[in-house]
Amino acid sequence: MTENAARTAQGRKDVEQWKERGVMLRVFVYVFATHLFAGFVWLLFYVGEHAQK
Repeated sequence: MTENAARTAQGRKDVEQWKERGVMLRVFVYVFATHLFAGFVWLLFYVGEHAQK
């Protein structure tokens, strides 16, 4: 019975680590995408400011 309980505990730990990695990946992607979008908007303002009128 204890072996089965140990397997269950290990399985839960693996699932928690997998979820934690998923959250960290999502945070990284959101931060990267936000900075990429902000850089693009900055580029638009820069190009618009220096455009020949």
